[in-house]
Amino acid sequence: DYTFKIYFSPRNTNPHSGPAEGFTEVNQVDKKSLDLLHKYSTMAQEASSIPEELYGKWNVKKGLRNQDGTGVLVGLTRIGSVHGYILDDGEKIPAEGALSYRGIDLFDLCRGIQSEGRFGFEETVYLLLFGKLPDTHQYNKFCELLGTNRNLPEMFLENMIQHSPSRDIMNKLARTVLALYPYDDAAEDNSIGNILRQCIEIIAKLPLIAAYAYQAKNHYYDRNSLFIHHPDPSLSTSETLLMLTRPDGQFTKLEAELLDLALVLHAEHGGGNNSAFTIHLVSSADTDTYSTIAAGIGSLKGRKHGGANIKVMQMVRQLKLDVKDWSDKDQIYSYLCSILRGEAGDGSGLIYGMGHAVYTLSDPRATLLRDRAEELAREKGRLDDYQIYKWIEELTPAAMSEVKGRPMTTCANVDLYSGFVYEMLNIPEELYTPIFAVSRMAGWAAHRLEEVITGGKIIRPAYKSVAEKSGYIPLNQR
Repeated sequence: DYTFKIYFSPRNTNPHSGPAEGFTEVNQVDKKSLDLLHKYSTMAQEASSIPEELYGKWNVKKGLRNQDGTGVLVGLTRIGSVHGYILDDGEKIPAEGALSYRGIDLFDLCRGIQSEGRFGFEETVYLLLFGKLPDTHQYNKFCELLGTNRNLPEMFLENMIQHSPSRDIMNKLARTVLALYPYDDAAEDNSIGNILRQCIEIIAKLPLIAAYAYQAKNHYYDRNSLFIHHPDPSLSTSETLLMLTRPDGQFTKLEAELLDLALVLHAEHGGGNNSAFTIHLVSSADTDTYSTIAAGIGSLKGRKHGGANIKVMQMVRQLKLDVKDWSDKDQIYSYLCSILRGEAGDGSGLIYGMGHAVYTLSDPRATLLRDRAEELAREKGRLDDYQIYKWIEELTPAAMSEVKGRPMTTCANVDLYSGFVYEMLNIPEELYTPIFAVSRMAGWAAHRLEEVITGGKIIRPAYKSVAEKSGYIPLNQR
């Protein structure tokens, strides 16, 4: 079945009016047009379908994955290392997860930051860009540099964000990053120093763009009051995000610390994740920094990449509606089994927030965020909700083993807890993935520099054509 909704925009529409006033949905689509679109859709599907057996015949690494599920080795990196299993004579053996930034274990990095009672994202950006931790002088100067660049060109907010609001903040991020291009007199200069300057400026500006894009959407589409706060260059990235997204601009130290931790945890995840590989891919074509980062944002927007924490929140909300006593562990377990059988949840058979392409026994990001999330849940009076997430993590492996009929190994990934943390911070769902982008911009910048410095060749994998030979038929003979 195919459903088409066509929106007509009347002439001279107020750009601030949004869909309620400026657009009219036409339900009675012309039948001839609908039939033609249906026919074209069927033709396109038939023309693009490739039998699954051909992938095996030609030994195609579909999704750039080996037969055992491991990723195809396509490059080298010194930025991030992701470890989740051991290969022994071709057998994949589960192992505790580990993630390191520039060789420093993520647990050590986060615990070091927390023990000193300060924010860590800016230090993490420095580490990813320059390969080492800053000393006190270097740290202070770098934070000052980010604060100095935490602004937008004159009238940019009004012209590029407020006057053209978007329902989707990720699309707005990509468009707005591209809109910075004409304000840069050296936009096409791909020297290392210039790319570094561009990346640092985007790292500093992206929190503003995300917050202001949300405020515009919230005002023009959702009909709520518009709150625009000017950034304070002395604030950290997490403080800036909280200040700009809240009507009163107020937040607690614990709230800022939790968001800062989330930014640190999402800043980098190796060169093989979809958006980092996109950065390498596009950078290898020798394009400009703004086009490269916009491509990375487009990748991260995907529901299979950066949007998973929203699916977790939706799943838990449905669980609380369907389970009579969601403080009962046994009822939670039965419901998880129902989800896996496709009888509950969204019918996909997936327990969102559980499982990962690399991690098997544990995701270090989930472990670190879970421990601090409990502290925030206690402050917010949300320990009952926190317990649901803990039970999902604890009970899912057994539920999977029961439903699948064989022993299963799985672990919570960072998305299980990140959405819950954002909810407790009163961050709107529309900003969950954009905040991911604000954080991952640090890793993208490092990967862009690495590709430009050491890549050298345009990334050009091969595709085997399996189309049947066909001759040209004159138009009047078809």
